[in-house]
Amino acid sequence: MKKQLLTTGFIAAVAAAGVLASVAYAADGLTVVSWGGAYQEAQRKTIFEPYKDKAEIKEEEYNGEIAKIRAMVESGTVSWDVINIDTQTALQGCDEGVLETLDYGKIIDKAKVLPGAALDCAIGSDVYATVFAYDSSKLTDGPTKIADLFDLAKFPGKRALQKNPFVNLEWALIADGVEPAKVYEVLGTPEGVDRAFAKLDTIKANVVWWEAGAQPPQLLADGEVVMTSAWNGRIANAIKEGKSFQIVWDGQAPDLDMWGIPKGTPKLEAAYAFLAFASSAEVQSALAPSIPYGPTNIDAVALVDPELAKTLPTYPDNLTAAIPLNPQFWGDNGEELRARFNTWLAQ
Repeated sequence: MKKQLLTTGFIAAVAAAGVLASVAYAADGLTVVSWGGAYQEAQRKTIFEPYKDKAEIKEEEYNGEIAKIRAMVESGTVSWDVINIDTQTALQGCDEGVLETLDYGKIIDKAKVLPGAALDCAIGSDVYATVFAYDSSKLTDGPTKIADLFDLAKFPGKRALQKNPFVNLEWALIADGVEPAKVYEVLGTPEGVDRAFAKLDTIKANVVWWEAGAQPPQLLADGEVVMTSAWNGRIANAIKEGKSFQIVWDGQAPDLDMWGIPKGTPKLEAAYAFLAFASSAEVQSALAPSIPYGPTNIDAVALVDPELAKTLPTYPDNLTAAIPLNPQFWGDNGEELRARFNTWLAQ
């Protein structure tokens, strides 16, 4: 597969509104799998329910495990028709042959998709970011940079991190003095991996590990942690509900949620029709008011309210100190690093 890197440069152009993609009717419906919580609620409101006049949607939830997709495909019992996946899983799934190679002629003109969001086996559904946040009602002089996440002297107490090496290793290196642009150069060496885990060792005893996106805002609200990593939309929704949370954009890791099709679904054409609908400018621009994730359809950018755009990971000011995330690195090295991470957790 041609290697494709997602960098902050993919947030570039704004164009005029496009035309809603045509869809085909699928009488027996589709099983669509996503990440649950506020994110899936937003998808339900803006994608699944509006699509019901085309086909019934049966929703399921998962935590992004490629092993589940692989098992279905290898056993020939594919019951999922469309899945929401992250970029590294899309790259890995394509390399392994467990995702369909997409025919973009059935979805959207690639020229209307942000660079890096039209992969061989997946198309970007939205741009989200892993950030960290704190409760300003409890920390009046709160953290402002990634290094603060690792500073137990200045900010004592528990902090919550996702139970995954992804982003945590990058943040550890940045907190240890590595420039964001050189993170993958360092992390691509055994010494760099050792350095990242050594930095994580400094806070390991003070970390609460979360696995579901709904957990970070709850841990923060309950006062179980003084700060937490999270997906930006989950924190933004909690703020909308009245929580006094603050997002720290320093070191944000912008990435793509993507739509993919498991290889072997008996509803391939219906899955394509769903992807065409979900990738249209009108549908994508409707997501941001429900959860502040940026669209990947370039024409959708112009349809997002300018004030709302300031809360998105794609807003220029929020991208100033972003990590130029490299999903290909994780596609190539993710399983090895996850195995080491799990061993490290058990020690």
